[in-house]
Amino acid sequence: MKQCEMACFEKEVSSHIRKRFREGKRNTTITILFFLSMASFVVVLGTFINYHAWKFLISKDSNIPRLNGFSPPSPWSPNSDVVYNFALSSSSSLQQPFNSSEDAWHSMTDEELMWRASTVPNVVEYPHNRTPKVAFMFLSRGTLPLAPLWEKFFMGHKGLYSIYFHTSPDFIDKPLVTSVFYERRIPSKPVQWGRATMVDAERRLLANALLDLTNERFVLLSEACIPLFNFTTVYNYLINSSRSFLGSFDDPTHTGRGRYNKQMWPTVSLADWRKGSQWFEVNRMLAAEIVSDDKYYPVFRDHCRPPCYMDEHYLPTLVNLICPELNSNRSITWVDWSRGGPHPTKYLRKDVSVALLNQVRQGFNCTYNGERSSICFLFARKFHPSTLEPLLRIAPALLGFGHQ
Repeated sequence: MKQCEMACFEKEVSSHIRKRFREGKRNTTITILFFLSMASFVVVLGTFINYHAWKFLISKDSNIPRLNGFSPPSPWSPNSDVVYNFALSSSSSLQQPFNSSEDAWHSMTDEELMWRASTVPNVVEYPHNRTPKVAFMFLSRGTLPLAPLWEKFFMGHKGLYSIYFHTSPDFIDKPLVTSVFYERRIPSKPVQWGRATMVDAERRLLANALLDLTNERFVLLSEACIPLFNFTTVYNYLINSSRSFLGSFDDPTHTGRGRYNKQMWPTVSLADWRKGSQWFEVNRMLAAEIVSDDKYYPVFRDHCRPPCYMDEHYLPTLVNLICPELNSNRSITWVDWSRGGPHPTKYLRKDVSVALLNQVRQGFNCTYNGERSSICFLFARKFHPSTLEPLLRIAPALLGFGHQ
């Protein structure tokens, strides 16, 4: 009897253990499934948050200052592909800047151009080997009569410079295919002396030059400008400079403070007002600030009209307001105002001499990177087309280029 009871007890215990084991196994399975479900939920939630955070950051990055409050082009606009593809390009594609081709022409409007130029990366270090270039920006009414001199200046230095040419829309002549100026003309608009259109042309040149990520320095020149040194000297002087070269000073006379319009206040005060030469040279950081400005430009456009000349006051005042520490407060383009009047001296064929050029090249003292220097001007104007022949004759010995 006891053996039977013992057998029943053992059977009951065994049955109970198997039952508890099955329940435990089922609970373990449920627990595993629960944690797997939670893990899947976390992954989905993280993906969702990451996606919306990315969209938010992209929208914040694109909310940058724009020329006159212009909005970016629609994703369906004809030119939107170049804008958005640029923003999403990888570091390897940065080695192929938009404007690195031989042709500087494009179909962008001013609004699209300025917006795109203001979104170009402005970094100190690049993810690839990069040889910095100097952008030579020519603002001309038509042809470049001194082009043969510039051809000799640039000869043998391809890859260290870029050229941009802004001229009258009516000008249709093209340089020879072998010329450094061939297909370097940018989409241009009419320019009036002393008007806002002059500054528009300058900003247009800067914006086009900024699209090439290898351009590090930007110099504005006219058709009447000449180089005073060889390319290597000019290149090293600009690339190694710690500051930009833009005249900006407080002129208390009627041609300085006397041009200030009280309607500019409070955006621009009389204490902010500056004057300087139109012919400037700026680094990449300052160039980006100029094309991105939509705060001060409209004020000057609307309230600086003759006898207030915008090209003499807008950039000097802007630089004084936003980043005076980046500027040397002097121009590197020499102009002779000694004869007085609204326009500088124009040099003719009979005026060109070694003595004149040497006086400009070595006859001044200035500060360069914190040290005294006798090289203060790299370019000079205004030189009449008739000066080309004597300049070409002098160039090999005096300027160090143009040897046959």
